[in-house]
Amino acid sequence: MFFNSIDFAIFLPIIFLLYWFVTNKNLRLQNFLIVIASYLFYGWWDWRFLTLIIFSTIVDYSVGITLSKEKKKTRRKALLLTSILVNLGFLGFFKYYNFFIENFTTVFSLFGNKIQPNSLNIILPVGISFYTFQTLSYSIDVYRNKLEPTKDFIAFSAFVSFFPQLVAGPIERATNLLPQFYKKRTFDYNKSVDGMRQILWGLFKKIVIADTCAEYVNLIFNNSDDFSGSTLVLGALYFTFQIYGDFSGYSDIAIGTSRLFGFNLKQNFAFPYFSRDIAEFWRRWHISLSTWFRDYLYIPLGGSRGSNWVKIRNIFIIFLVSGFWHGANWTFIVWGGLNALYFLPLLVLKKNRQHLDIVAKGKLLPTIKELLSISFTFCLTVFTWIFFRAENIGHAYKYISKIFSSSFFSIPGFKNYTIIILIIIFILIEWIGRGEQFAIAKFGSNWKIPLRYSFYFALILLLFWFGGEEQQFIYFQF
Repeated sequence: MFFNSIDFAIFLPIIFLLYWFVTNKNLRLQNFLIVIASYLFYGWWDWRFLTLIIFSTIVDYSVGITLSKEKKKTRRKALLLTSILVNLGFLGFFKYYNFFIENFTTVFSLFGNKIQPNSLNIILPVGISFYTFQTLSYSIDVYRNKLEPTKDFIAFSAFVSFFPQLVAGPIERATNLLPQFYKKRTFDYNKSVDGMRQILWGLFKKIVIADTCAEYVNLIFNNSDDFSGSTLVLGALYFTFQIYGDFSGYSDIAIGTSRLFGFNLKQNFAFPYFSRDIAEFWRRWHISLSTWFRDYLYIPLGGSRGSNWVKIRNIFIIFLVSGFWHGANWTFIVWGGLNALYFLPLLVLKKNRQHLDIVAKGKLLPTIKELLSISFTFCLTVFTWIFFRAENIGHAYKYISKIFSSSFFSIPGFKNYTIIILIIIFILIEWIGRGEQFAIAKFGSNWKIPLRYSFYFALILLLFWFGGEEQQFIYFQF
């Protein structure tokens, strides 16, 4: 079930009414409703994959309970290993089996050995990378004694399968989300209105910005041999805004929907394209995944402690793993490696934490230096997105080679002024609201009510104007 579908537009009000007017006097019943709603939401794609979520839930719940009783270190490690093997085993099989088989075959063929292993026609379960990491973090935190294991199976099931963020995040920690299922929730009008506002902005990002850009991105990337270098640059720029509008739009809808039900999810995007260096970009892009890798991989490896070689090793590990997390394709690994290379100079020179606050805080415009830094970081990011979008390494190489040819100086093969104007307006609104949780959180708050609601109405009109056939969110494939 897509957030941008008629199905969801019917599903959400029904669950909302049942939640606040039928089950509101019984917390356990409210949580049970969330579980049923979440399973229905996920099963809408393919009910067979519900078995994966349910099995993972049972395993990690049982591991948590057993860890609370077990004192021996070796047995505790064995329990944690069970959780890791089950969760990563599912992820590895469904997402990477064919990738490893194909590369295994290629390596052997280089030595003159021809083998024909059987590949499988595997359907990737939607959102498996997200809920796998979410439930895995629970087991790790319980093992580290950072979290008391829950004895409430319904609350834990609701935490694992919570439908707003089930299939594309944010990847919530049990320390933040799980306790919210223990507390009685009362309807908060202001919180709900704020949630609706965030949902509206998320839908605008997805339908008006991302999906409109997608039309031109698909045309250019799928026929890159037929276009000039300047047109390919335009395609890369469109994809840059497509993936941001698509993924951050999903996060906005997820967070806003959660607020309708009295839950607070953590911010997942903090205006990353206004970053002044690549380190700041990664503190602002897909925050829930970046911090997950930081806490469960980077820091255990030693983090930024030790020699420069240790730091460099850890940075490459975390970025390469992050790339591989996104998909079974070498393009994602190259994408991760490039970001690691971008990051290294800042790490070695100890400048990776020099921009911790928003750019031009309290000012309308950035300084020339800030503008140049933002522009340079943005260009680096656009370049890496080419690998992210390309079909394979060969496609990315040909695409980039065409950009750096003489045709780069030609006039783009086609232009669409409507999407360009929309992107400019989008950037301006994001810039004005860059200090908030989402761009229109307080946008127009000082305006008179008729004007403010006219703005919201205009956004809704744009949704209907640009909305057509519902398009899947990019990160559903991850």
